[in-house]
Amino acid sequence: MMKTTKFLATLFLVLISVTSYAQKTKPLFYKINIKKNIGSTTWVYLQNGLHSAVEMEADYVILHMNTYGGNVLEADSMRTAVLNSPIPVIAFIDNNAASAGALISIACDSIYMRSSANMGAATVVSGDGEQAPDKYQSYMRGIMRATAESQGRDTTILNNDTIVKWKRDPKIAEAMVDERVVIPGIADSTQVLTLTANQAVDLNYCEGIAENIDEIVYKYMGIEEYTLEVYNSTFYDEIKGFLTNSVVQAFLIMIIIGGIYFELKTPGMGFPTAIAITAAILYFTPLYLQGYAQSWEILIFVVGLILIVFEIFVIPGFGVTGVSGIFFVVTGLFLALIGNIRFNFDDIPVYQFNQAILTVIAGLGFGVGLIIYLSSRIGKRGAFRKVALEANQEGYFSVSMTPSILVGETGIAATVLRPSGKVLIEGEYYDAVSDKGFIEKGEKIIVKKYGSSQLYVVKVKE
Repeated sequence: MMKTTKFLATLFLVLISVTSYAQKTKPLFYKINIKKNIGSTTWVYLQNGLHSAVEMEADYVILHMNTYGGNVLEADSMRTAVLNSPIPVIAFIDNNAASAGALISIACDSIYMRSSANMGAATVVSGDGEQAPDKYQSYMRGIMRATAESQGRDTTILNNDTIVKWKRDPKIAEAMVDERVVIPGIADSTQVLTLTANQAVDLNYCEGIAENIDEIVYKYMGIEEYTLEVYNSTFYDEIKGFLTNSVVQAFLIMIIIGGIYFELKTPGMGFPTAIAITAAILYFTPLYLQGYAQSWEILIFVVGLILIVFEIFVIPGFGVTGVSGIFFVVTGLFLALIGNIRFNFDDIPVYQFNQAILTVIAGLGFGVGLIIYLSSRIGKRGAFRKVALEANQEGYFSVSMTPSILVGETGIAATVLRPSGKVLIEGEYYDAVSDKGFIEKGEKIIVKKYGSSQLYVVKVKE
């Protein structure tokens, strides 16, 4: 009985060991779905997916592609991540890999397409759908060509002639951007190149035609058993992708600028400060997590805010400190959008500079527009009616028609004067302006002069 029990236990351990070993020897394929327009959200998917694939020690990464294209900035970041991946990346084009999708696919180590799939048409277009100026097309041609060249080439010498054969012909990649590049029998000088699956196979831009991932693994890679893991996006991924969208970033900049302005126009710390801080957190946090915004860039932004506050509250007027503060704020917002290392901008694409500049300028422009609009609405009918004091206030009086009698009188600051506010003189409230510096609520004041329908007061020194 003892021998039988020992035998069964040994057999059980052997079976577990064999099963575990079999599972470990199965190649692990990690699939990341890219089935929407290329943008900040798909860039988040790819980053997180590649990171998870490395952690799980996957043998291959599969990009399941079905996209009509998208933003060049995120597409370039995605193709760079694919080129630098320590794990071989396979593109499975399920119907479409247009424009930015074609760029990412060409960066992959191998490409497989469904029989009905297409790849190409990578011309850069503007927001209204029109073809962008040639300088943008030139840059896109360069990216496409460099991506194709990165896949390598074979060099042979035949009869003293050097013959170069690219794995993926760079000229074909250029033809996907520029209709002037002719591919005999495929594309003439009137159209940009879009490849069908069969054409891609004939031109060595596709390793094979497959209808699903099983066919890729079994038929072309010769692997009989494998394990497939799929990256499942989270709600946090969607939020992070949403916040790094250029339009949303411009909107957050607008809120930051508007919040700062209206806080400086109202006494104390209130709602404008809260929304400005919230917008700043939403602006910088995803950029910091992505590695774009560095700690020192956020510090530049904070220093700019401190300088502006110092100029407003400590130094009357607006001079070097205020201008420096504005410069630091704008610089911090701009630098957070580009992936520079300290002040080294050598490897930053021109279009990334342009997009960052446009985002910040748009945000500042919207901010100024918001300030003008809200300033014109405060105190009027609707939602802004109660934001400001009404014209008729019981218990408050504007300056007397004979204000000279108040010159030399003393009282206290009923509100913070920075520089305008309310003062209390002999039990009555009056509009007043601080003639020198700022005066805190409750401090003793004396009326120095009257002009422009305002009392000008100074703080009484003890």
